[in-house]
Amino acid sequence: MKRSFKAILATVIVFMLFLSVNSFAGDPARKLGRGVANTALGALEIPICVYDTNQAEGGIAAWTYGLFKGIGRFFAREGVGIFEILTFPMPIPGCMDDPREAGWGYGPIMRPEWIVDEDHDVYNTVYPDTAVMR
Repeated sequence: MKRSFKAILATVIVFMLFLSVNSFAGDPARKLGRGVANTALGALEIPICVYDTNQAEGGIAAWTYGLFKGIGRFFAREGVGIFEILTFPMPIPGCMDDPREAGWGYGPIMRPEWIVDEDHDVYNTVYPDTAVMR
């Protein structure tokens, strides 16, 4: 009796996931992966913000403003990652893949979507086709 209830419950959950994938924009598996990546790699926000601020405004601003900005973005990315892990099967209002669209979806809450994007992949480990020097 307990096994049949668990099997029926699992079937309903899987059916709802497939139904939700077709009904809303986005992909719940991508949302889960993004949440895990944000939670695991969120600390990279600190050196990335220091680097970006150094490039735009110089060294003193990098080690003051950039450092505090990175710490703030680290906590934000960790919170968003945990939220996306907990809510990955559910679409969220205002989270479309295209930020100009309205509605419910599985899109990112925080931009950039991933911690390492094409602008910050210095050694071309994540995006090998965008190498500046070949």
